[in-house]
Amino acid sequence: MTNRMISVQSPIIPVVGELIHNSPGTISLGQGVVSYSPPPEAIEMLPKFLADPANNLYKAVEGIPPLLNTLTEKLSTFNKIEITADNCIVVTAGSNMAFMNAILAITSPGDEIILNTPYYFNHEMAIAMAGCRAVLVETDENYQLRPEAIAQAITPKTRAVVTISPNNPTGVVYPQDLLNKVNQICGDRGIYHISDEAYEYFTYDGVKHVSPASFPGNSEYTISLFSLSKAYGFASWRIGYMVIPKHLLVSIRKVQDTILICPPVVSQYAALGALQAKPEYLRANIGAIAQVRQIVLDYLNQLQGLCTITPADGAFYFFLKVYTQMNAFELVKLLIQEYKVAVIPGTTFGMEQGCYLRVAYGALQKDTVKEGMERLVKGINQTLKTLPASKEA
Repeated sequence: MTNRMISVQSPIIPVVGELIHNSPGTISLGQGVVSYSPPPEAIEMLPKFLADPANNLYKAVEGIPPLLNTLTEKLSTFNKIEITADNCIVVTAGSNMAFMNAILAITSPGDEIILNTPYYFNHEMAIAMAGCRAVLVETDENYQLRPEAIAQAITPKTRAVVTISPNNPTGVVYPQDLLNKVNQICGDRGIYHISDEAYEYFTYDGVKHVSPASFPGNSEYTISLFSLSKAYGFASWRIGYMVIPKHLLVSIRKVQDTILICPPVVSQYAALGALQAKPEYLRANIGAIAQVRQIVLDYLNQLQGLCTITPADGAFYFFLKVYTQMNAFELVKLLIQEYKVAVIPGTTFGMEQGCYLRVAYGALQKDTVKEGMERLVKGINQTLKTLPASKEA
């Protein structure tokens, strides 16, 4: 293994996937995907792609014009982000690629990026791969941002603060006032605010998603990341996009042309179709996930006294603090091997002190979620009865 990669954590999803493979019949509450397929409008675009032989050639580094135009409209109507002379859209191979583009464009080796814990593990991995350092700032007891702590963590080497809302892994949605404070800190201190919004459509109980790039006067330093993977059932199609300050376009073109040349054009056509899906497509599918979420919550409430279940109004995750001194990965292994239910250990998200588990419910139907949650509740109940408890909050 090269020196560059030694410090990078191994992605947890394949590790848990191998444990699931070795324990047939396991229900996965692990990977963050949805169960539904792309809308028919996406599939209907594929013959149009195939009909033009020129589509087999390389296309523009930042995306095909029809998709960029459609995204401009979507950003204006849903996110209240206007594309002007000061910013622009770059289509990417998923929002993980968008994040890597941003990090390589704004940093030099040794620079610092502030992550709020628990963080999304691929963000931390990308920062390490770029030869930079993730500076970790704890969120509060409800996993909400702490702007004062973020401000205190900024040093001359800081290049950006990263926020994720709705959040992976906690499911919390950051309110406008907190996002505004963080965005203003970034503007005042001359650093970037990277806003990951992959779960923008997944909010519940009347909670609204807010895009920091919609705040006035911040287009010089706000980088917004979006994805079709979740909302449109597009995980393997690898299409995301970013809204960036115009002054970063030359750098980001260099990164994207080197790694990718251009986003997969067949997937861009499918994305163009998906974005023209009827509103009922998202409403029905996210409504079904909301029903599954309520079932998950009802089961988790049976664990009161054994876990902290933090309220979460977004994405499709809950992040549990389990009152045990047991190592989180050992608990995950035990739940898979003994109870045939899989979750993700909190250590993957930077939570080294205490035992945390991420429960993902986006891929489950009503029947499987009940069985999966019964196994999880039973597994945690029975395991904790045989172990010394640890009730620190």
